[in-house]
Parts: sequence; C-alpha cells; structure tokens
Amino acid sequence: MNVLTIDHISKHYGSLRALDDLSLDIRKGDIHGILGPNGSGKTTTLGIVLGIIKSTSGTYSWFEGMSPQKARRRVGALLETPNFYPYLNADDNLAIIRHIKQSSETNFDHSLELVQLKDRRKSKFNTYSLGMKQRLAIAAALVGDPEVLILDEPTNGLDPEGIADVRNTIRAIGESGKTIVMASHILAEVEKVCTHVSILKQGKILAEGPVGAILSDEVCIEVAAKDMGNLGNALSQIEGVIRIDQKNGLFEIMVAHSIDPADLNHRLVTMGIYVTHLAIKRSRLEDEFLEVIK
Repeated sequence: MNVLTIDHISKHYGSLRALDDLSLDIRKGDIHGILGPNGSGKTTTLGIVLGIIKSTSGTYSWFEGMSPQKARRRVGALLETPNFYPYLNADDNLAIIRHIKQSSETNFDHSLELVQLKDRRKSKFNTYSLGMKQRLAIAAALVGDPEVLILDEPTNGLDPEGIADVRNTIRAIGESGKTIVMASHILAEVEKVCTHVSILKQGKILAEGPVGAILSDEVCIEVAAKDMGNLGNALSQIEGVIRIDQKNGLFEIMVAHSIDPADLNHRLVTMGIYVTHLAIKRSRLEDEFLEVIK
C-alpha cells in the first residue's frame, strides 16, 4: 500500500525550477530517504505534500486518495528548528502541542520512551542539549500517534553524539511500524537509517529504490607493497575482496563493508606480504552518490 503518491509535481519560482516533473511513491512501513545536496528540492517536496506550499503543476495523494483534511491527522512532521517554551519541561511543552493538534492522547510515555527522554521529562527545555531538543521535536511530531512521520534534515547542526542519538531514535520509530520520510543531504545518515532512497538533484529524481540496490556499502582501500605482483596475487585470494584496480602505483580494492583494514593487513602478513601503504579511500556508496549527482 502507498501512503503517499506524488504524481508529476513541478514547482517554479519565476525562471527557477525547484521541482521538475517529480513522481514518487512511499510505501507503508518504509523509512524512505530523500537524498540530495542543498537546493535540490527536498524541503520544497515536503512542503508541498504537507499543504504548506502550492505546486505549480502535478498532484499528490495520501493513503490512496484520502481527503487532505483526514490525511493530515495521520501525518506528523518536523520541518524547522524546534521551538518550545524554554522554561517548561517536556510534558508541559507536549501538552501544548496536544492542545494545538486537538489530540485525545492521555500521556506521552510511549513517545518520550521512543526518543529516549523519559528520564528527563521533568527537566526544563533550556537545560537540554541540541540533540535532546531535536528528539523532543520528534516526540512533538509523534503526538496524536500519526502513521507517517516526515523529518526534514533531522540531524542538521548536531554533534556526532547528537547525530547518533537521533539516528537511533528514527530507527526505533521505524521498528515500531510507522512510515518515515526523511530528507537529508548527509549520505551516511540515509545509508545507516533508511530502507529506501530517492536521490534528488535540481528538482529531479535521478535514482530510487532500496538502499542496498542504490547505495552499495562496499569500501575502497588503497594498498601497495614492494612486490606489487605478489600483492595482486594475494589480494585475489582473499574472501571479501570484490574488485582490484591498479592506479598510480597502488591497488585500489573494493571490499565488503564487513572487511576490517587491520584484518586485511594481518591476512596479507600471514601470506608473506608486508604492505608499504594501506589506507581507506572512501566508501563506494559515496563514489556512486557523487557520480549520480554530477
């Protein structure tokens, strides 16, 4: 079942085409990442399907034709930097959100547990870290128990610890059965969190499908030794080495994500090969993403 169908939507601002004939299906239960550089049309897309922005042409539908008024009650969203009353705690701030949404929710235990704030529910908002503030914003989007959650750059501006916390929160919400649509320009976050991805550039979808099919998680490692011939023969015998290319006096090898470079080095030593150079270049998924958006 499709929870959201976008059908040939375009959005023009004068001569600027923010979206150009965009079509997309989001299926129930997916964590769908809309991935693209800044200015690619991600936020515009989310704004249109939430009824905040009017498209120039094209249509969209929620829950296979449900009326927009009913559909909005089944969708929670986080589009901007979270704003709460600084001297109120989590429960009090969420109670205000409940009133705005006209929700009959009696308590926020489940939402606060999902976002890992249950133990800090009575702390004032101004005592929260940036990551905690973002997680409270996600809890606010969950008020009313929506079936679909829309998140626009949920890890933007966070430190590594905050990013990891929000990432774990999104995973937990997905595992609870909700459908999530997440816009991001951070490749690694989409790869780690999402089940499906659409790559967007200049308002057009360039590629879409399951994350494993669109973004391979293979890793590129540079390696060299005094005897490159013996090194090449040894690499070809190691399980998990997927491809071997020779460039600029080095081997660039594509290996499965599960291969640890230290283990690779140890395996080469046991085969009598002592490397003079070994370095992770970058993941193949980054190469593929950059190739797609060129």
